[in-house]
Amino acid sequence: MQTSQISQRRRALLLAAGASLVVPLAQAQAGEDIVIGGSIPMTGVFAFAGVGINAGIADYVKMVNDGGGIKGRKLRYVPEDTGYKVDASVAAFKKITSQNKVNLYYGDSTAFSKTINPELDRTGNIMMAGASFATELNDPVKYPNQFLVGPDYTEMFGILLRHIAKEKPGAKVAFVYSDSEFGRDPIESSEALAKKLGLSVSVKIMTPAGSVDVSGEVIKLRRAAPDYTIFHGYILAPIPEFITQGKQQGMTSKWMGTFWTMDSSTVMKMGEAGDGFMGVMPYRYYYDTSAKAPMLDKIRQLHPEYQSTAYIQGFLAAMLFTEAAKRTLDAKKELNGKNLKAALNSIKDFDTGGLIGVPITIKGNSIPVGRVYKADMKAQKMVAASDWIAL
Repeated sequence: MQTSQISQRRRALLLAAGASLVVPLAQAQAGEDIVIGGSIPMTGVFAFAGVGINAGIADYVKMVNDGGGIKGRKLRYVPEDTGYKVDASVAAFKKITSQNKVNLYYGDSTAFSKTINPELDRTGNIMMAGASFATELNDPVKYPNQFLVGPDYTEMFGILLRHIAKEKPGAKVAFVYSDSEFGRDPIESSEALAKKLGLSVSVKIMTPAGSVDVSGEVIKLRRAAPDYTIFHGYILAPIPEFITQGKQQGMTSKWMGTFWTMDSSTVMKMGEAGDGFMGVMPYRYYYDTSAKAPMLDKIRQLHPEYQSTAYIQGFLAAMLFTEAAKRTLDAKKELNGKNLKAALNSIKDFDTGGLIGVPITIKGNSIPVGRVYKADMKAQKMVAASDWIAL
């Protein structure tokens, strides 16, 4: 047989095979993995959170797959370490999305979320969540394909201020925050809210992010004599220094923090100074058995040792990714950013298995719910100091 005849025959056979492949190919697409990409800071300054986030996402993905996946499709989690650097995070995103068909993505920072947003808008394929609670991201017009796995920083302040207004009407409040985008984020709008709630902001103190010597600032704080002091834009330092020196100078303020300060292991590092330290937390702590929480029970079965609030955040992000994908597929719609976000925003009175203590409704880009917890140093635990507060 001549070469031209062979090639014609091969072409005919391939065409015939192609025709018979049409149905199986469609089925193959239906059975494609649903990929969650992740820019995860497994090393660097934010590794304490990244390691927990990574484990939380991976555990939930395994749980879903062990239960048969979503409508017969498996979840696949593809993370890359970013060291909490924006350029590394963008490089990770490009690598993961070029090698996989990605519809869901977890980002490691506010800076990355803002940098990658034009790309999310341009391709329209991906819905993203992440470690950031920046108020700026809570804007469905500017960030239509993103959401926050909890309240934004302004909403966190709102939860704390409502708790204060209820506990001590007319109280004096101080804001102590870092000189960073993270630190400044909720300050101006929260001052206005405090006034609305009948509270007075007696002083605002800004310090360098990693400041060590705060003696001058403590004097200012003591003069203002606040009933409550809210710290924001730090993880740990210089909070214990402020509290220790403040107490030594006779201050009777109650001390409070926001999410990234509130992991149990972080607060416990404050030692004696941290006893009674309060703050806002959108999720139940790993060891909180005050009410039924079947998802926490599952986590405790998987890990007999304490899991951080960053772990819970990663776990919940994966749960919401999965729920949005499930609702999109149920509606027989394509998995893309717009459809996934619309599905996420259809979540109303959703039970997270007790990870959040009340059913959640996601209207915009955030979950504006939280609870005030308080440090009990004797028990080495954070205990509830308020009911769940939904804004």
